[in-house]
Amino acid sequence: MKPIIIGVAGGTGSGKTTVALKILERVGFDRVAYLPHDAYYRDASHLPPAERARLNFDHPDSLDNGLLAEHMRRLSAGRAVEIPVYDFKTHSRLAETRRVEPQPIILVEGILIFADRQLRELMDMKIFVDTDADIRFIRRLQRDMQERARSPESVINQYLNTVRPMHLEFVEPSKRYADIIIPEGGYNEVAIDMVAARLRLLVAEANALAGPEISPDAEG
Repeated sequence: MKPIIIGVAGGTGSGKTTVALKILERVGFDRVAYLPHDAYYRDASHLPPAERARLNFDHPDSLDNGLLAEHMRRLSAGRAVEIPVYDFKTHSRLAETRRVEPQPIILVEGILIFADRQLRELMDMKIFVDTDADIRFIRRLQRDMQERARSPESVINQYLNTVRPMHLEFVEPSKRYADIIIPEGGYNEVAIDMVAARLRLLVAEANALAGPEISPDAEG
């Protein structure tokens, strides 16, 4: 059967990753191929560290959407992919990759996935996680300090110089492409349960249409 491709988008700190993980938990990790858009940042290892830090990581051009689209198509065709592993502390791709096997559901998650037409057109369901700007900023500040070794000043400067302007230019307008809008991110258990139930039903229907597998040793 053709896999169901779902996109989960939203502003930085909106809770979209939490929503994606809760969907994975409810549907089953063994049924979902997970593609985080953050893994597809372009490698900046050829630049001096100071110049890397000045890059606009919130613009669509900072991400290799062509590679992501190719991986979505390959998984949809039943072929495994090797996705990049990105180091946010050095702004570079590591030599290692992560293998993702084809599954009945392909879940793509990231702030800018709806801003790219080729990615949108590959998706069967588009979910936008909508959270107030002040909550998103606080979450981003905490995350970048704890997980990415950033200072408060660097997080605030980046937010004012690139994150907020790019959100207003690219992320917020992409909300109009969503099929479903989930307010307050991972705290909205009702919405997450509804999405997960719908996905389980779609997988069950697809399995029923495919019919039972026939053993190669069966007679007839």
